[in-house]
Amino acid sequence: MARSRRRATAATTYKLCSLLLQYPDDELIAAREEIAAAVAELPRSATTDALRRFCDWWSETDPLAVAQHYVETFDLHKRSGLYLTFYGEGDRRERGMALLRLRKLYRAAGLPQEGSELPDYLPVMLEFAAAAPPGHGDVVMREHRAALELVRLSLRERESPYADLLDAVCLTLGDVSAADRARVLKLAAAGPPRELVGLEPFAPPEVMPATEQRR
Repeated sequence: MARSRRRATAATTYKLCSLLLQYPDDELIAAREEIAAAVAELPRSATTDALRRFCDWWSETDPLAVAQHYVETFDLHKRSGLYLTFYGEGDRRERGMALLRLRKLYRAAGLPQEGSELPDYLPVMLEFAAAAPPGHGDVVMREHRAALELVRLSLRERESPYADLLDAVCLTLGDVSAADRARVLKLAAAGPPRELVGLEPFAPPEVMPATEQRR
């Protein structure tokens, strides 16, 4: 029973973060009260506290300001982009293989991707993780844990409220493995792939964000 509740809470967290990490258009803004109510119904935890912090800012901030912050954060800064395979592969051939693998994983879980969005777009990945049979969503999210942590780190450095959403996702996934921690440090120290030369590099973090840490 407890395991079922945890799965249900994780699925709801992924679904909410999938919605909240999308561009705040009129339809999404109109659903603010409904989404905040769904967050309020979740059991109290570090994960739901992070969601509540984000919703407090999101609900109280002027919609135009929210939209402007979203564009400045995710569209104008490659370090906090939401296409996760880009961090390790850039626009090289290897990225095409990574995208194909994601599509195969979605199909194997009985949830083939619809629409034209790339499968490594974080809201798409979270939507899949929310709806997938037990175990399938975890595989997808954990395979891209290093990229998630890089985005999380960038958002924290920029003091963006959206960092709370990445906190919620990473808290749901649990502790960072030693292998993922090493990969994050390697990617951060090496900077973006060659195709991104000229854009601001990653600043190597001295300490990885702890999963239990709160802003």
